Amino acid sequence: MSGAQVLDIARDGIWVLIIISAPMMIVGLLVGVVIALFQALTQIQEMTLVFVPKIIAIFVTLLIALPFMGATMAAYMNRIVDLIITGG
Repeated sequence: MSGAQVLDIARDGIWVLIIISAPMMIVGLLVGVVIALFQALTQIQEMTLVFVPKIIAIFVTLLIALPFMGATMAAYMNRIVDLIITGG
């Protein structure tokens, strides 16, 4: 296995990581912005108000996106296993 192939595998791994984590990060960002707007409009400055809705939203997103995440990780693992079996 050459250095270029190792870099390709690492690059693909980073992309898989970004693709898998993107739904939860986007939902966390959106919920955070909505709550920040709500706090700014109502002048409620409670620090713990952000955590519970954000945790619940990320958990629900995780449950919804779990099949997609599993399929993406399985496809990446299959590519790596094929490279191992064929020898590069």
